[in-house]
Amino acid sequence: MENKVPKTKTPAATAAPKEIISLSNLEPVPGSRRRPIRLGMGEGSGTGQTATRGQKGQRSRSGDGKLVGFEGGQTPLIRRIPKRGFTNGLFKIVYQVIDLATLDRVFKNKAEITIEDLRIHNLIKGRKPVKILADGELKRAIKVSAHGFSAGAKEKIEKAGGKAEVVKAVKA
Repeated sequence: MENKVPKTKTPAATAAPKEIISLSNLEPVPGSRRRPIRLGMGEGSGTGQTATRGQKGQRSRSGDGKLVGFEGGQTPLIRRIPKRGFTNGLFKIVYQVIDLATLDRVFKNKAEITIEDLRIHNLIKGRKPVKILADGELKRAIKVSAHGFSAGAKEKIEKAGGKAEVVKAVKA
């Protein structure tokens, strides 16, 4: 007579296959998030009548929005703290920067580069002034016209036998 032992499944075979986590199947653990309170949905909702705003006062009215930093009439913190320092934001010159490596790559067979050439090749946009920076190497002599040059860029252009010409900026 055969000894019949019932086959038991191994724990690995009974475990559910592991699901790959991705953004499409993420969800919070059950019970970790409560449903939002639906305000003003009638007496049966438990938040009817005044809709959790209380009876009277500024916060109970519609359009009670106050400015950020409002402290109930008390002088706000932003006005109590002394102001320090200085910012020159209105008169700060913001340059569009282009490096020498870009000039060497884009203008391979051009001896003279102007601001209009940079605009045609979509290297600059608008009317902001242009500054050339020294990042990269220049392999040939070119004449570059721009509103500003870093000291290193001017040195590299002249070392390659070219010329760095500063153009006066036109007010936008």
